[in-house]
Amino acid sequence: MSDSAPLPPVRLRPEAELARAALSTPLLSRAARLARWAGPDTRVDAGGGLVDEQVPAAAEVLGLTGDEAAAHTSEAWRIAVDAGLVEIADDEAGVVTAGEGLALLTAGSPHDALGVWLAALEAVLAEASVPDLDELIDAMDEGGEVDFSRLDWDPEGEAAFLDGVLGNLYLLTAGEDGPGEGPVPLPALAASMIVPGGTGDPTNDMLERVSDAMVRLDDQFRLLEPIGLVVYQPVDEALLGDADEAAEEPAAPVDETDVARYGMVRLTPLGVYGLRARLLEAGFEAPAVGDLADKGADALLDASASYGPRAARAETEQWLARREPLAAARELLASARGSDPGAPLRRLRCQQALSLVGAQAEPAVREVLDDPELGGLARVWLSELGAADVPAPSEDLVFWLTIDTVAAQLAAEGNSEELQGLVEGLAQQHSGFFAAAWRVDHPATADVLEAMGRLHPDKRIAKEARKAAFKARSQQGG
Repeated sequence: MSDSAPLPPVRLRPEAELARAALSTPLLSRAARLARWAGPDTRVDAGGGLVDEQVPAAAEVLGLTGDEAAAHTSEAWRIAVDAGLVEIADDEAGVVTAGEGLALLTAGSPHDALGVWLAALEAVLAEASVPDLDELIDAMDEGGEVDFSRLDWDPEGEAAFLDGVLGNLYLLTAGEDGPGEGPVPLPALAASMIVPGGTGDPTNDMLERVSDAMVRLDDQFRLLEPIGLVVYQPVDEALLGDADEAAEEPAAPVDETDVARYGMVRLTPLGVYGLRARLLEAGFEAPAVGDLADKGADALLDASASYGPRAARAETEQWLARREPLAAARELLASARGSDPGAPLRRLRCQQALSLVGAQAEPAVREVLDDPELGGLARVWLSELGAADVPAPSEDLVFWLTIDTVAAQLAAEGNSEELQGLVEGLAQQHSGFFAAAWRVDHPATADVLEAMGRLHPDKRIAKEARKAAFKARSQQGG
């Protein structure tokens, strides 16, 4: 992901709802219970962890039993320390007291509680990038110390890889063509980081690296689920058991009917909030639906121009909800004017926004019927409304509106199949279209005609479009 390009806008749940979800996550709720239990008599080691003698009592407080009780208890204590729920005096005594984070969870605002959760999330993400216990044991020297040179471990690379995977999961969740809040197969997520886009059949080396990444991600998502970032269906243990044997053979294609056995993961609403906060902190432009509700129509039309249709509609609905309909329509129309490259798409978004206003916008729309840039839009909108007495457009206005519309679709969709269909329809309906279109006084005329030349499947018509584009550019002096 590039931090210069805005990400798709996400829909965030209310902070109060997210805070409740954060407080109920297994890991943070256990950490909070330990923080309330701890006191001056709690003993910790040099690293701030509970001494072994304290773990059974702490596990009892959490109601944990069984083989993994000690590990889960120690993990919860680490989160209590890292999230500021407890403080340990920086001296030999190491006295434990309640931390500021505990007060924020108990008496703070929902935003405060989410801030504590974000600190806990960072601690878990850092832990997820560390080699597992078996790898550390294998790397120990004769003296019992970990020989890091024997570990195939790049701390920065591991963290960057996990960040990239989570970033792709965020994109899939936020994007209009993704699964939304649905699960993503783990193989697809691993492949998104390893197999370059546009690759036909991946090589055996790629498949082996994807398989290795899946094993690593399986461990990491198991760690990230208790903090509420994801809901994770782990890889079938039977598949992991066969991994060593399969590593020597080319990987077989995944049977779609059996894909769930290979792991499925989805971001929770809390996870979407957390990843967005991390992306913003890292300098990415990561919008959320509703960000523009208190801004002017110019900001709404400009920013939502890059949104998908559903997100743009949701953002516009929130913007309109705060305004009187007729005044909002006038503000939208005023902001839709312009001859800059973004103006055609602003006008398209304006027309879509006016459709949400409905008949109450009619007086404002009629006021711009004679406007050279908005008159065509106004006529189309009034006709779609079924209004009476809509003046017929001049031929010049029809051609100008056509160029403006295609320019907007190019900006919104690129060379899509829908746009190709529009181009074919225009050329078919107007036999002399290109002979007249190059004369249209619109800043995008040459670019639109060039695009039509690229998109039209008929070579003769495509050539006409390119000739018209050349004439238009010559006329503009470009």
